[in-house]
Amino acid sequence: MGRYVLLFMFIITGFFTSAQGVKDRIEKAFKVFENDEQLSNAISSFYVIEAESGKVVFDMNSRTGLAGASTQKIVTAATAFSMLRKGFRFNTSFYQYDDVLYVSGTGDPSFGSDRYSTSLPKNIFETIENSSLAKGLPKITKVNFWLDPPSDKLAPAGWINEDLGNYYGAAAHGFNWKENQFDLVMKPADMVSRIVTIDTARTAYWKQIQVECFTGEKGSGDNAYIYFIPGSDKMLVKGTIPFGVDRFTISGADPYPDQSFVRSYASFTGRKIELISEKPQQSSQRSMGIANFESPSLDSLVYWFLKKSINLYGEALLNQVGRSIGYPTDSTTALVKRFWKEKGIDPNELNIYDGSGLSPLNRLTTHAQVEVLRYARTQPWFNSYFAGFPEYNGMKIKSGTISDVKGFCGYHTSKEGKTYIFSFLVNNYNGKSSSLVAKMFRVLDELK
Repeated sequence: MGRYVLLFMFIITGFFTSAQGVKDRIEKAFKVFENDEQLSNAISSFYVIEAESGKVVFDMNSRTGLAGASTQKIVTAATAFSMLRKGFRFNTSFYQYDDVLYVSGTGDPSFGSDRYSTSLPKNIFETIENSSLAKGLPKITKVNFWLDPPSDKLAPAGWINEDLGNYYGAAAHGFNWKENQFDLVMKPADMVSRIVTIDTARTAYWKQIQVECFTGEKGSGDNAYIYFIPGSDKMLVKGTIPFGVDRFTISGADPYPDQSFVRSYASFTGRKIELISEKPQQSSQRSMGIANFESPSLDSLVYWFLKKSINLYGEALLNQVGRSIGYPTDSTTALVKRFWKEKGIDPNELNIYDGSGLSPLNRLTTHAQVEVLRYARTQPWFNSYFAGFPEYNGMKIKSGTISDVKGFCGYHTSKEGKTYIFSFLVNNYNGKSSSLVAKMFRVLDELK
């Protein structure tokens, strides 16, 4: 019997020593990290728990609210899985009366996206045309939209002008098309420091774009940004694109996805098709349903939302969460805070303004993020949630980046078989992001 007691004590001591070892290693690594010159004017927060027991392994500033950038997406995704069913799908419906096509949508962010075969524009247009023909209806020459929310929805609070014109700043409308992006194709000049020109044949909105973008050094990369000009329907492109290439493409945020849909549809059919904005007349109530498109299921949407950090998906999902219980879309962040308060998280730890983390106004704590991740791990939809986490540094991590902000949060199982949940945020660092990331990874390596 004594032999078994000794064996048991040896195992328990081994586990205790291992846990103490991780804690001690992290403390040493974090001390080196926070004393680094890049952190001289920064604030960092790092919180680690054991997944099974919830025991705190390391805590530094875990209740201090910081900008989390795209790490905030883990909160939105978990909220969406919790408040919508796992198999939830957006719907976009098409009706026809006379030669008018009526579009009814509720903000499917994947409509027209090339990420899914069912949402490819060619498939959508063929379905509409074939159904209209089969029902003996006239050829479509006009398109009208019935939308909830309206298509002119503004971007979330705090999104800055430097972001709004670029693809990652695309707002969620009542009707979204091709992830509300368009390509701006530019031609460098024949020498450095000369103004570039737009390839008008390949750029949809070229008439609305003012060019103040120059040709940079060869190999200088993409340093061009698109800005909306306040009070105008024009956009401004500034910065540089590299010398020595024939064409250079950047992606902008499409402010008129309804117009882009009509333009693409007209191109597909070879007919002139007009976008009309009048409110539907009574006759439209007698229209005939010709097509209904379901989005991919929620788990597929969340996969791409997390994997590729698509801000548009976060705002569309947040809008749908509110719509599902009758909340106006401009107050859904309050709904998110209320939901997590019921799960034990102080609302002051989730001071959020959007669903994607793009707003620099957002403040959330590493403690709140870890609690969300821990809750998710107990839910039946966890495997779908976990599948969307990218892999960095040999760990399943959601990253986040905005100006002078870097973050990582996620899960890792050590070589000893113990799973940890963590969140690591840094605000107001100096120097290169790549250098900071390498130093953050050296701290996270202690969980391995």
